[in-house]
Amino acid sequence: MKKAILLIILCANVLWSQKNIYESPKFDELSSDHQVLAILPFLTNLELREQSPNDDIKTLEEHEGYAVQDAFETYFSQRRKKKKFPVEFQNIKDTRAILAQKGIDYKNMDVYTIKELSEILKVDGIISGTLDLNMLLSKGVPTEFSFADYFTGNSNYGRIGVKISDGYTGKLLWKYEKEIDKKAGKNTTDLIDKMMKLAIRKFPYERERKKSRKDSTN
Repeated sequence: MKKAILLIILCANVLWSQKNIYESPKFDELSSDHQVLAILPFLTNLELREQSPNDDIKTLEEHEGYAVQDAFETYFSQRRKKKKFPVEFQNIKDTRAILAQKGIDYKNMDVYTIKELSEILKVDGIISGTLDLNMLLSKGVPTEFSFADYFTGNSNYGRIGVKISDGYTGKLLWKYEKEIDKKAGKNTTDLIDKMMKLAIRKFPYERERKKSRKDSTN
């Protein structure tokens, strides 16, 4: 009986994740000339289940946001070793340094548009996103399975949303949202790795690219 119910839950999770992927009908058109993408730290909202009076929530949110940026760079770096990507990813140290030179950091990054950030970073597109957490993912999460947790909500740690935006128009090209739970991953790096493996068939840069706008005019 437990196995049957668990199977239903897992199937529901698969269906839910499929519905949480959006791709712009203009993706191929707007991304055809993309060569370099920048990965930004994710904007994080923390509502910790267990919070110390000494916790600096803003500092912790910033740390979690940068941890996701680090994890995405690690994922794409490892992925590129297995398969050639049609785009490059700007080194996140360069991304942070260039933004810092313009007085932009995690605290004020959200007041700039995608177009503005792309121009400053000299990239063709931006990978960004949001993170809602009730615990510190970067420090690791309990992974022991408890069947009751799926009914009490104790296995739910938050939600992550990933976006790819076109740097020239600022338009949203692709978005993927996923709940974070005990099955999502034991830490930030593990979460991003598992999440992207689930979404890989829907990740637009994985498929063969159509001719660019420049090629089509030759």
